[in-house]
Formats: sequence, C-alpha cells, structure tokens
Amino acid sequence: MNYVVLGASAAGINAVKTLRELDKDSNIVVISKDENVYSRCMLHHVISEHRTLKQINFVDEDFMEQNNVKWIAGKTVKGIDINKKVVQTEDITVNYDKLLIATGASSAIPPIKNLRDGNFVYSVRNIDDIYKIKEKAQNSKNVVIIGAGLVGIDALVGLFKYEQLNISVAFMEKYILDRQLDEYTASVYENKFKEKGVKFYPSASIQEIVLDNSKNVTGVAFSNGEVLDADMVIVATGVKPNADFLDGTGIEYDRGIIIDDMCQTTQKDIYAAGDVVGKNAIWPLAVKQGIVAAYNMVGKDKKIEDEFAFKNSMNFMDIPTISIGMNTPVDDSYKVLTRHGINDYKKFVFKDNVIYGAVIQGDISYVGVLTYLIKNKVEIYDLENRIFDICYADFFNIKENGEFCYSV
Repeated sequence: MNYVVLGASAAGINAVKTLRELDKDSNIVVISKDENVYSRCMLHHVISEHRTLKQINFVDEDFMEQNNVKWIAGKTVKGIDINKKVVQTEDITVNYDKLLIATGASSAIPPIKNLRDGNFVYSVRNIDDIYKIKEKAQNSKNVVIIGAGLVGIDALVGLFKYEQLNISVAFMEKYILDRQLDEYTASVYENKFKEKGVKFYPSASIQEIVLDNSKNVTGVAFSNGEVLDADMVIVATGVKPNADFLDGTGIEYDRGIIIDDMCQTTQKDIYAAGDVVGKNAIWPLAVKQGIVAAYNMVGKDKKIEDEFAFKNSMNFMDIPTISIGMNTPVDDSYKVLTRHGINDYKKFVFKDNVIYGAVIQGDISYVGVLTYLIKNKVEIYDLENRIFDICYADFFNIKENGEFCYSV
C-alpha cells in the first residue's frame, strides 16, 4: 500500500503518526511546500525572538526517519490524476493508493490597490514570512497591520520586541478580535495596547497602499483621505485553502474541500483534513481530522465525533481570556448576563436553562467544565438565578478507580 500525504502541518503530521501506528510496513510519502515542520500558531513568538524555529517544531527532528517516511520537501503540488492515481509537482510524479490532502491555507489578500505590488508587504503564514518581517522591522519606524483577528494581534504583540516601531492597526470591524471576543473584553486588550503606544483604526476603509517610485511602501491611505506613514505593511485578513491543484479531479469544493464525517472527499481513496477543508481553521480540529482520515485510509472505519471548534483562548498582556460557543446572541430569544469583578469578567449567553456561550476574562479556572456544559447543551435547573453561583463540582462523579468523570 502506498499512502501519500500532501502537507506537513497539524493534519498531515498527525495523519502520518497514525498511519504508521496502524500500518507498520506500507510506504508513506509526504509532499510539502514547507521544508520544516513547525506550529504556525507560534510564529509570532519567532517575531519577538522568544522562540526559535527549532523551538516551535512540534515533532522530533528525525520524525520522518523514525517513522520510515519519505519526505519530499520544498515541492508544490500542481495536479492530481485520479485515473492514474498520481500526484504531480513541478518536476516529479508520485503514485498513491490512498491520498490525504492536507495542504493547509494561504493568506487571503484583500483587493486593495498596490497591496500585491508593493515591496515590504508581508503575510504571517510561514517561517519565511517571519524572517522577512524581523529583518525589515529592525530598521523600520512605522508599521501598519491590516486586520485585527488573532493573527494580526499576535503579530502586533510580537512586534513589541522592536521598541522604535510605531504600530498602527487598521481593520474593518468595530473592535479587535470580534470573532473571538465581545466588545468589553476586546476593549480591555485595546486599552492595554494603547498604553504601549499602539494606534487603532476600527471600521477602516483602506483605499490604497502608497508606494514610491521604487514600489516601496510609504503609507496606507484611507477612503476618508487620511494617510498613515508606513515603512512596512503586514496583512492579516484571513486565509484561503490551498486547493488550486484540484482542477480536473472532480473533487467537490465549496470554500474548502467537501468531506464527509470520515474525512473522505467526493472521490474514492482521496481524503482531506485541516485548513484546506475550510471549516474552522484551528489546530485541534485539524489534528482530529488528520487522525480520522488516517484510520479510514487503512480501512479502519472511524468518524469525526467531536467537531466542537468554538473555543478560543488567548493571553495578551498577562490577561487570560477564553470564549466558548456563542459570544453574542444570534437573536432575541437568547438572554445575556454579565458580571464585572475587580480583576475578572464573566458573560453568559443562555436560553431555556442551557448555556450556549460564554466569555471569561481573568479567572479562567473552571472553563473546562463550562466547555463541557456548552458543548453538550446540558440543562441546568433555574439557570438564570444561579448562573454566577453554579457549583461545578455538581457535574462530577468519582469512578471506582478514583478517577473523576462527568455526571451529566
């Protein structure tokens, strides 16, 4: 059996681990554009020099050798011939019996004039991007970050390393991290960042990136006529799946490769996992999908049982925050209760004695239980009157062997 895995990040690497555990003898080939295995979630730590490339590697350096895997690194997939069962790169072809597409995603570049053409415009997607950002940041005075999601804010924090930098963040939304947080918890971070000199431009409409005669970035122009000085621009406006090579395969695609609950695509013997699927571009889900795909590739039926992906955790400026489920009501049938403590904040979104979402900032000690209650839609008696005084021990039992388990 020839297993071929396209991609060497969360989904691909965990698929390889699982394939080798389940099948000790068959051939495994990994083809990846990346020449290193590393956690993209940790790239901002390389910007700040708190970590090195080696320190954000999430497997042993000899992982491929340990697992008897042939790794074809530094190659881009150009096509798949489903009839001949062949993967094509720029200069080689590889035969497969079972194929996993885990090619991840690339930065989505918005249609802003000159954004694609200017020098010193960067994404935050791979280690080469990070090295370029670090090199330019050392000798720059002004940087504009476009986008205020997790990637943009991570980049912002990483750039604090370069104390001479004036940092501005321009974004379309009303407040930063609007997909993860509510307005209050976002404002706590915004105010802390402002104390460090960061300037925010919410609800911004960017007209163009201003370039000099050498096409070097000199500024960012808004539709209202305001222009921000910029020696460099960082784009953090989301991602798009790396799936340009699907033409002619018949693999169905809708903002990501379509898969079933066994991670199989619409073509026999071809599976997909991770960001290329386009569901929720988060690490834990990519890991789960890679594992499930591997089981099914070796013929052991397994389904994705837990796709709960609506949990985000962050810790900026030593303030931990976690959002779970729905952080803003989708309609008037939901109720919201909030409580502000001295050093913490709690917000719950609920309906009919069931918690559908929460945002917790400061004391996050019981969010594991809270996640369970939200994910499983556990009904809690008299919830509205008890929501801030729930005894989370009520939801545990102790097994005969002394282990704790949920009782609901």
